[in-house]
Amino acid sequence: MENPPSPTNWLKDSIIFKLVFIAFIALMLLIPSSWIQGLINERSARQQEVIDDVSDKWSGSQLIQGPVLVIPYKTQFSVKDTANHVIVKQTVQNAYILPENLKIKGLVETQTRHRGIFNVGVYNAGLTITGSFNRADLAKLQIDNANLMLDKARVIFGISDLKGLKANPAIKIQNQNITVEPVLNGDLLDNGLQASVNLSANTGNSIPFSFSLGLKGSQSLDFVHTGKTTEVELTGNWASPKFTGRYLPDTSTINQKGFNAKWRMLYYNRPFPQQWAGNDKLLNTFKNNKDALFGTELHIQVDEYQKTMRTSKYAILVILLTFVSLFLTEVIQKTRIHVFNYALIGAAMIVFYTLLLSFSEQVGYNLAYLISAVATVALITWFTASLLQNGKAAYFFAVILSIFYGFIFIIIQLEDMALLVGSIALFIIVSALMYFSRKISWD
Repeated sequence: MENPPSPTNWLKDSIIFKLVFIAFIALMLLIPSSWIQGLINERSARQQEVIDDVSDKWSGSQLIQGPVLVIPYKTQFSVKDTANHVIVKQTVQNAYILPENLKIKGLVETQTRHRGIFNVGVYNAGLTITGSFNRADLAKLQIDNANLMLDKARVIFGISDLKGLKANPAIKIQNQNITVEPVLNGDLLDNGLQASVNLSANTGNSIPFSFSLGLKGSQSLDFVHTGKTTEVELTGNWASPKFTGRYLPDTSTINQKGFNAKWRMLYYNRPFPQQWAGNDKLLNTFKNNKDALFGTELHIQVDEYQKTMRTSKYAILVILLTFVSLFLTEVIQKTRIHVFNYALIGAAMIVFYTLLLSFSEQVGYNLAYLISAVATVALITWFTASLLQNGKAAYFFAVILSIFYGFIFIIIQLEDMALLVGSIALFIIVSALMYFSRKISWD
């Protein structure tokens, strides 16, 4: 009678037990994989710190708000004193009028600033702003014409980072060039500039204005849709702009020399009225600004950290497919590979992501991926060849591994079609594994 196999020999020869142990190793490799993702986030945060530091020293993102015509007016109200006598008091409030038409034409000269291994997009912009205000509709505002303080009117506009002003702007209104000054403690606009104008001699219905701005900024240039009709045309030498905000350009052309974009918007979907009275904060609420915002961002076309993060999320998939392929090769070739060698191969595949991250900071994502993938496949091929003692099987395994890394690269390059292509590829891979596992005796 044959002796039954000892528990030690059974564990050593059991295919199911080895598969369980290989799966355990793959799950344990998720720990260093998460560390890699943390490292990517840390490097990305460092990049943002550099961008913020350069922007702070140069000038930050610029947001142009306005202009707005502000006309003070007197109001009266009655109160009773302690003796129950009626006392009439007088206060001053403001009526606000937005431009009937607003035209902005800008030339944006961009450049890339380098800080170590990081790049930051900055620009010098020359803006010409023209338009006109209509006289206030006093009936709708319920204001008596006699209470208007036309001699104390002001034109106010806002610039988000006043440090970026290259010259002191002057507004031309009613054939007068009026130098602007900062608005102190203003609720209407953040970082506002104002020009005082006497409208008491104005007899027409239209009040034209024009002024120019020379600005430094970084990352983005945005505007708020304040005109009843707002038209903006921007021309720049940045080859990869990203149009942001609530409104996309009506027409745009982008090539290697730069871009040209034109917006034309009517006030029907604007989140604030053409004129109002009393509410000093209406124009500057966060929601209203967000709903009326548009502009362009100096988009860095290749974001190495974003692509590297997306690649790292496929780590467990690549490791599992590699382990399954190696296991099938082991069984078909009838060669035993120790589970410790599986762990070493998994470690090499984790190091792939650190190579990808470090090289992508220096030479860009695509070339970094090629270098890292070739190095990793070559290392694993050499290792499996020495384990299997079969060069042909090792080279076949190298082809499989190359297909896996090529598949992940294609998925990263795609955006809208990534799910479809990935699903089809995974179906093909599972079908191939099913085909090659048919002749294996699992008993």
